[in-house]
Amino acid sequence: MVKRLYDLAYGRAGDKGNIANISVIARSPEAYREIKAKLTAERVKAHLGDLVKGRVVRYDLDNIEALNFVCYEALDGGATRSLRIDPLGKSLAGALLYMEWE
Repeated sequence: MVKRLYDLAYGRAGDKGNIANISVIARSPEAYREIKAKLTAERVKAHLGDLVKGRVVRYDLDNIEALNFVCYEALDGGATRSLRIDPLGKSLAGALLYMEWE
């Protein structure tokens, strides 16, 4: 059975303009330590591929055992400009949590 990031964490996401915000919230202190060590901004950008054209910045939220990723140029211009049907910022958390995890 393939292990995925969602086995270790929950996710939330939002959007503003052409910027997506993805939070990865650990299910346990042990999971947070593992996620913090392995889930880099570079890995997030690689996993999301062409969905994120700009940089990804990671913020550590140790007090709530979560990581926040701000993804620039990630929403095809934003809700008022995008031709995407629905997958703006909200669906990116699900896409990230589907990442295979070793």
